[in-house]
Amino acid sequence: MGFLKEFKAFALKGNVMDMAVGVIIGGAFGKIVTSLVNDILMPPIGMLLGNVDFKDLKVNLAALKDAAVSVVNEGAVPSEPVYWNYGAFIQQCIDFAILAFCVFLLVKLMNRLSNLKKKKEEEAPATPPAPPAPSKEEVLLTEIRDLLKEKK
Repeated sequence: MGFLKEFKAFALKGNVMDMAVGVIIGGAFGKIVTSLVNDILMPPIGMLLGNVDFKDLKVNLAALKDAAVSVVNEGAVPSEPVYWNYGAFIQQCIDFAILAFCVFLLVKLMNRLSNLKKKKEEEAPATPPAPPAPSKEEVLLTEIRDLLKEKK
């Protein structure tokens, strides 16, 4: 029973819940960035490069192999196509760069907000410190003064 209580305490800690929310929102944000790259940015870039869709950029490695084999063995049966999809890789790199930039901006914004909060706390009027306690000499002189007043 102790194991279940320990697991419940772990799972319900604030940091774990915050991390779970971050992962969920991060996944949704990643989909938004992927859509931005695939549907908004890449079509105009492809159009500027001559109506090229980056997803379609690939090299047929099997065709290269078959060309080399056909020179050696006449009448060789071509193998199944094997593609090197470098266009999809380029698109994923652009997707990552945009996502990393957005996360950088988000962290920068959070740091700025945190610094503003700290500045406001520093600017808030603090209660004035209590006056320092009198030294032993001052206490002794005060007692002597009071004694002299009593004698008069």
